[in-house]
Amino acid sequence: MTPPVRLAAIDIDGTLLNSQFRISTVDLAALRKARQHDIEIVLVTGRRHRFALAIAQQLGFDLWLISSNGAITRSLCGESFHQDLLPRQTCRQLCSIMRDFRGHMVITFDRDTKGAVVLERMDELNLSIRRWLEQNQAFLEFVIPLENALVTDPVQAMFCGSMESMRQALELLKSSQLRDSLTVLRTEYPARDLTIIDILNRGCSKGQALKRWAEHRGVAREQVMAIGDNYNDVEMLAFAGLPFIMGNASEELKSQGWPVTLSNDQHGVASALAQVLGTVDHIVAPAGR
Repeated sequence: MTPPVRLAAIDIDGTLLNSQFRISTVDLAALRKARQHDIEIVLVTGRRHRFALAIAQQLGFDLWLISSNGAITRSLCGESFHQDLLPRQTCRQLCSIMRDFRGHMVITFDRDTKGAVVLERMDELNLSIRRWLEQNQAFLEFVIPLENALVTDPVQAMFCGSMESMRQALELLKSSQLRDSLTVLRTEYPARDLTIIDILNRGCSKGQALKRWAEHRGVAREQVMAIGDNYNDVEMLAFAGLPFIMGNASEELKSQGWPVTLSNDQHGVASALAQVLGTVDHIVAPAGR
C-alpha cells in the first residue's frame, strides 16, 4: 500500500516523549515502519538542535531536525539547511522592554560552545528549567547585563516561569512597540505550573519551517502529516494536510477540530501513524504497555 503521506513532522516533548521523557518501544517501532514505507520523518521541536540530538539518534535512521521552534533546520549529521535568527538590535530592545522579567530570561545562540545559552541569574527560574540548564551546563554562561552577550544575532530569547507570571509577561509583550517585529510562542505545562515563552524573528515558527522544508523536498501540503501537543505546534498543525493533536493536549487545543490521537503515555504517535498506514491493530499496543 502506498501511503498518502510522504513527510511526517513529529514534535518531541509531550508528543514523541512520554511522561517519563522516553520514546516508547511501540512509538519507536511505528516510526521505523513509517520510514520503511518511504515516509520521511522530521522532528520539529522547541529544543536546541544539540539538546534534541540524543532523542533523534534513538530512532536509528538518518533524518533532519527543525529545532528552536523553526529557527534552525539541520541534519542529524550537522548539515545546515536554514537559519532564521533574531536580529541582535531587536533583542537589545527586548531586554529593555522586559527588564522586570530579566530573572526569567534566557538567550540562546547557534553554537556548540560555552555561551550557547546565556542568562543573568537562575534564582527566579522554575525548578524544571533549572534542571534543563544543568543539562546544558557545558554551554551555559552568565552575562550581566545580558546585552553584553549580543555581539552576534541570537537564535531566540525565552522567558520561563509560572503560568501567572508568564501571563503578565505576555501582556507586556503584546502591548510593546516590538509586537509586530517578533514571533511570540507559548508552551504550557499546567502540571508543573510552567510556561515557556519563545521569542523569535518575525515570521519564524514550526509551521513556516515545515512549509519551507516540504517545498524543498517537493512534497505537497496534502502529503504532510504533523503530530503535536502544545501551543507552539499550532502553526505546524495548521500547515499540515493531515494534522493530529495528542490526547494529552489541552482541551482548548483539542477543540480546534484536528483529529485527536491517543496520549503520549498511550503511544499516540504510533496510533496516528497507524491510521496513515492502515494498520492500527498491528502497531498500537494496549494503553500502559
